[in-house]
Amino acid sequence: MRISFNFIPMYLMLVIAQILICNFVNIGPYVSLSILPAMVLCIPMSVPVIPAMIAAAVSGLAVDWLAEGIIGLNMLAIVPVALVRNAVIPLLFGKDCSERGERFSIHKNGLLKVSAAIFICQTIFLAIYIVADGAGTRPFLFNLVKFAVSLLCSCLLSIPVTDMLTSPEKK
Repeated sequence: MRISFNFIPMYLMLVIAQILICNFVNIGPYVSLSILPAMVLCIPMSVPVIPAMIAAAVSGLAVDWLAEGIIGLNMLAIVPVALVRNAVIPLLFGKDCSERGERFSIHKNGLLKVSAAIFICQTIFLAIYIVADGAGTRPFLFNLVKFAVSLLCSCLLSIPVTDMLTSPEKK
């Protein structure tokens, strides 16, 4: 399990950025911005599933505890993203990333493939998050609009995050 020394501090700074986004960027009730799915997607493939799920759970719990106010909501939604990460990456980027432990990047794999991976992870995260947040108290149309707008905004916000976490290291 080899992880780049640059990845861990960058990941921690992005968790802090997610906390700041949740605390200070309140666009309205129809938008829920999250970069957590992109961060979990970028965890190196050399990290097994269980440690990736634990890292995702700790990240989600930190955001819940320091920003959201509903303890466990982000954690509930981000752990399934860590679970399906090992299926999404080989599906979109080929077996090279999973078998050889190579990292994907926008420069290597293209913006379209990376955007598709972000879209899948954001969809899973937001579907669980919005259903759990509403808990049957909000109308379906409200949840659908919130899902669509949040998916669009979060995917656009996640592209530079993914580029930061997967860009080749400078030597």
